[in-house]
Amino acid sequence: MTKGRLLRRVIEEVYGPGEAAGFWKRLDVIGDIAFVRVPFGRSPEELRPLAEAIVERVPYVKSVWAIVSPVEGEYRLRGRFVHLAGERRTETVYREHGCSFRVDVARVYVSPRLNYEHERVARLVADGETVVNMYAGAGLFSIVIACMHRGRVKVYSIDINPYAYAYMIENVKMNRVEGSVVPILADAVEAVERLLYDSADRVLMPLPEKALEHLPHALRALRGGRGWLHVYLHVATPRGVDPRRAGVEAVVERLRGLGYRAVEAAARVVRTVGPRRSQVVVDVRVEPLRG
Repeated sequence: MTKGRLLRRVIEEVYGPGEAAGFWKRLDVIGDIAFVRVPFGRSPEELRPLAEAIVERVPYVKSVWAIVSPVEGEYRLRGRFVHLAGERRTETVYREHGCSFRVDVARVYVSPRLNYEHERVARLVADGETVVNMYAGAGLFSIVIACMHRGRVKVYSIDINPYAYAYMIENVKMNRVEGSVVPILADAVEAVERLLYDSADRVLMPLPEKALEHLPHALRALRGGRGWLHVYLHVATPRGVDPRRAGVEAVVERLRGLGYRAVEAAARVVRTVGPRRSQVVVDVRVEPLRG
């Protein structure tokens, strides 16, 4: 039985097949720690039987925590946690795409729901490129790119969170990509303007709350204002409107106002984040309208 199937079976045994699907969507496993977002109208204590069953029945989960507040703050942390069962720790080693990442989820934002995006973007990068990752966290996007293109790319990996920066340095060493990933502790805007102006072929912007606001700085990171941007957005759409189209339109309009045009643009829905609200990534190749 696969890991995911075993975990889902435990949830079904505790809550029944009807409710299990809702809890499955609220559960993330990062390394050997499970996190459950508390449903509206329930208390963390109501989740304790599930947590105890998971620790008892699922051998690869050693600790279970409830998340009782949304992602928040300057460092985009998951908010307040309540320990439910197993070991009382939030540090773990998370693995994906052949890479390993030491993280403390209480101090660094990590989402396994971006697993596919990490690999997808890494495959879009070409050998010889210079990449700027404006909001790198513990380095997942950056390191997956570097591991896929061993010694053939340079990734400037920026984060303002000192804990994320410390873990990023450790993860770069753990994955042996010291020559490819350059960790930078700084505000992304300041780092681009001070260190990385006119330096990149591609810029990653995996922070939906700030992506459109910081677009002028991402453009200044591109060599000659030409190259690829990966812009992550939260898009609210009325029923019947494709969030991918809405995301592309928002980015293209913002680019036009900044004096740039989209030479190529495509979008995909990364995940649903609320009722008729989606996280969308827009991959766009840009150039100045003049020159």
